[in-house]
Amino acid sequence: MSKKTVHNSLLSLCKRDLHLNPYKEVVQNSILKNGVEKTAFNNRSALDMQYPFSLELETGKITNQEKSGRCWMFAALNMFRYKISQEIKVKDFELSQNYPLFWDKFEKANYFLENIIETRKECIDSRIVMWLMSNPVQDGGQWDMFSALMEKYGIVPKNIMPETFHSSDTRTMNRLLTLKLRESAQRLREMSEKNSDEESLRQEKERILGKIYDMLVSFLGQPPESFDFEYRDDDKTYHHDRGLTPLNFYKKYVNIGPDDYVSIIHAPTRDKPFLKTYTVQYLGNVLGGRAVKYLNVDIHTLKELTLKQLSAKEPVWFGCDVGQMMDRDTGILDTDLYLFEDALGTTFRLDKAGRLDYGESLLTHAMVFTGVHLSEEGKPLRWKVENSWSEKSGKGGFFIMSDSWFDEFNYQAVIHRKHLPSEILTAFEQTPVILKPWDPMGSLALMKG
Repeated sequence: MSKKTVHNSLLSLCKRDLHLNPYKEVVQNSILKNGVEKTAFNNRSALDMQYPFSLELETGKITNQEKSGRCWMFAALNMFRYKISQEIKVKDFELSQNYPLFWDKFEKANYFLENIIETRKECIDSRIVMWLMSNPVQDGGQWDMFSALMEKYGIVPKNIMPETFHSSDTRTMNRLLTLKLRESAQRLREMSEKNSDEESLRQEKERILGKIYDMLVSFLGQPPESFDFEYRDDDKTYHHDRGLTPLNFYKKYVNIGPDDYVSIIHAPTRDKPFLKTYTVQYLGNVLGGRAVKYLNVDIHTLKELTLKQLSAKEPVWFGCDVGQMMDRDTGILDTDLYLFEDALGTTFRLDKAGRLDYGESLLTHAMVFTGVHLSEEGKPLRWKVENSWSEKSGKGGFFIMSDSWFDEFNYQAVIHRKHLPSEILTAFEQTPVILKPWDPMGSLALMKG
């Protein structure tokens, strides 16, 4: 069957009713002048999304990831700093986001170069090789990737390794690291074509990593090997803990193992049956560390487990598609926030599975649940969200999510094992199905600065 071009008869049909409806013309004029979001903004949604919550954790000041894609790190550190701040009685305590960024970039460089060595016999234009080349050292990541970093390198207070220009604005750093890594990939593949053995390739890799380390020190500073932890608590009492290493600090003040938490997802697509585990090919940072692993469940289970952890006064790290039905100024996340269908005279009928399958939705951002408002029957109505976009967005940096938005655009929550029923724990022990590198469940790790 030959492809059909657009004919004038079709254009005539498209134009025929354009000016017959005065109301439609008024809406179109508003969209032309103000944009579709302002025209379709639903004030009823804004009135319904009120910030008081029946269950709420008292957290410290809002953090700011600035011009970087480190939301997954910020969310994880915000979750752990809550535990530390409760124990040391310092409300606005903050952990260094620059410290894990340094090690993440370094480990991702090694991960990339090892994958280049592994795929050296593949054609340069194979989909796998081109995929690897597309994002050698991006800012994004997953919960398990942060856990692997924390287990290997520990964590430190923010004042021990504060932000730098390039930790807060990663674009140029990433561009230059990517340039170096792509150049290095070419070098390794050319060595392979000349029949260099694996030992020679890995010796060259070590030389490259030495240069990457040097570049990272210039961009982010030298990571501390040891430090003194000094602070005044909220009662103005001075405390000190001297000669700590980052790993000592993590084990002493967090004392939660990476394996204590399980990553639960809701991906209702036909290729991902519920109560099965999944991983994503070529998704990771620390080779030999904790691998990315998800358990897929229905939305009721995801919500029930999230609520259970919050009810235990513990924040919840989660991954979602933040750009959907969101207003950054008010911090509202609600499926009824914009009346796009009414404004444009059409319908948008992709369901959650369809949005994942057809490229309309994926994981784009990680944040932390710190509260929820329940009905008298105990049903969640709206959720309080701690974001990392500074105090200028939302209400002092906090966002508010409707329960319907949770259903449609939340994809992941990280839950402590103590809150999981036996059938979930058993299901999580399965060997994971390996998803393709471009699966939407791996997209959070591809976020750039």
